[in-house]
Amino acid sequence: MPNIRARLLAVLVVLSGFLTVAGSPPATAATVPDSLSFDGTALTVSNGRFTDGAGREVVLRGYNVSGETKLDENHGLPFASVADAQKSAKALRALGGGNSVRFLLSWAYAEPVKGQVDTAYLASATAQMRAFLDAGIRVYPDFHQDLYSRYLFNEGSWYTGDGAPAWAVELGDYPTESCGICILWGQNITQNGAVKEAQYDFWHNTYGLQDYFLATAQKTMTYIRQNLSTEEFAGVVGFDPYNEPYAGSYDSGQASRTWERDLLWPFYVKFRARMDAAGWTDKPAFVEPNLFWNGNVSKEEGGLLDAGAIGTRYVFNTHFYDQKAISGILMWGNAADGQYVSDFATVRDRASALGTTGIVSEFGHPLNGSTAGKAPTVLKAMYQALDSRVKGANWWTTPSTSGTVLSGSQWQWDIYNGRHSELMNGNPDKVQTTGDAWNDEDLSAVRLDDSGAVTLRQDARLLDRVYPSAASGSTVAFTYEDRSRDGSTTLTWNPVPSSLPNVSSLVGSGQYSVLVWRSGSGSAPTELHLPASFPNASTTVVSDLGTAYAPPAYTSSTPVGTAVEPGGTGSRRLLLTDSDSGVLHYALVTNGAAAPSASLLAAAKVELASWVSSKIG
Repeated sequence: MPNIRARLLAVLVVLSGFLTVAGSPPATAATVPDSLSFDGTALTVSNGRFTDGAGREVVLRGYNVSGETKLDENHGLPFASVADAQKSAKALRALGGGNSVRFLLSWAYAEPVKGQVDTAYLASATAQMRAFLDAGIRVYPDFHQDLYSRYLFNEGSWYTGDGAPAWAVELGDYPTESCGICILWGQNITQNGAVKEAQYDFWHNTYGLQDYFLATAQKTMTYIRQNLSTEEFAGVVGFDPYNEPYAGSYDSGQASRTWERDLLWPFYVKFRARMDAAGWTDKPAFVEPNLFWNGNVSKEEGGLLDAGAIGTRYVFNTHFYDQKAISGILMWGNAADGQYVSDFATVRDRASALGTTGIVSEFGHPLNGSTAGKAPTVLKAMYQALDSRVKGANWWTTPSTSGTVLSGSQWQWDIYNGRHSELMNGNPDKVQTTGDAWNDEDLSAVRLDDSGAVTLRQDARLLDRVYPSAASGSTVAFTYEDRSRDGSTTLTWNPVPSSLPNVSSLVGSGQYSVLVWRSGSGSAPTELHLPASFPNASTTVVSDLGTAYAPPAYTSSTPVGTAVEPGGTGSRRLLLTDSDSGVLHYALVTNGAAAPSASLLAAAKVELASWVSSKIG
């Protein structure tokens, strides 16, 4: 019933408002609650960073919303209703600490009939997207696919897919799908003949498949732009054209690198042109390389090596999963300090070589099954690698090599986890209810409890993190010790060194972060997200700009202050205001001290100043 009501509502929206596709955008909506003067500006890419209208360096952190789009139960939408989208958005901000989402869309539901866009689907998707934008959460949509299409599979299949419409599959007359001896669903990508042939046809534009997809993408983007207010559309960061691209099979003499050069990159150029035509000129395309370019088991040469300097109209967009850890065989034991710093440094370096910024738009680990016990350490190591190029044990001695803070979106945020009712490939005898209800995956960070409230499935210390959501200038070094837990064990990979005894005393056993940045010319403050574990009465800041226990409310003349984040969720941020340019600044933020003395704060400040001078300059 909720699905039927949502569709009827969408039809009413279409009847009353779809003509705006050919007209002007709706009037600007009311300002997002709790916004300050520098909030809500559109992001662009500049100097290898996301930057806002105040020239601040922005880091996007959040989740994929959501794998529900892969399923039929809500007709290719992330949510059954706008109310559920709103509930999810508020929790994502308040519990998960996210400031952005990768918002999944389905080609199959956007164009169920060849050449005809389903405007009711677009209306519902846009309304659900708006729920996140109105909560102050930035959005980048993604046309998602896995194994090309669910319609390659039949009622008796062991696996399923998502992406292309039924008519696109019917054009190909593909063989009966079979993966042979497959343990993981991803093996279908390279072993299932039907999947391989369909992927091959898409990339070669057989039957005009790519042309249809691009036309639908343009109509989708046009609809989104013209049915969001100006302020809401400013919160849309860009568009991810195609999830996890793979050739299917290579032509004679072709390999991954030449496939990227000759087929994948030209597709992105075409998609970029469609973005321009749809009015998305100032927003980047989040382009993904061959999905195996950075695998640690299955690996193929790639990373858009021959695309040249793609520049600021594109973002280098990649995924990372530890295939060894997921296998349960190739990595014994848990992840350790610094496990992925090299892998994520490769992402930073590749983005830099391409003349743009990077984002890891999917990362995660199963929360159920034989390898689920690795999840606490695997995820901690992944977040650590997003934060810094340097592992915890070395961070205090070599902070100058910390590098940029990477943006990322964890897979995934599905509030229906464990409560699905999905007929796998339309088979009423194979109703999927557990986990993510898709190919035995179970990676959602959240679920609904019996009262209908959103609750975390992972340690809040791991998910709700301090991170520099906006730096007024450029980040030089950053670290966050989350003290997340593996069962009853607290994981501390970045202890404060004994050479800083007053800083160590201040932090104690608490969580802490350190940010070092070089100021820019803008007047907007540097911002750090404050997790729920940092209530004002437990928050201590030591900075060259000032020291504060229980920092005061932010004003433009307050060097160290706090404020709520935009969106009305009650989540909080620390705001650090400098009045110079090109000057090195630092800030330690911790919840480990209870009413520290003025002398301890002063002594910790002296230690940090000396440390910055000696280690960074």
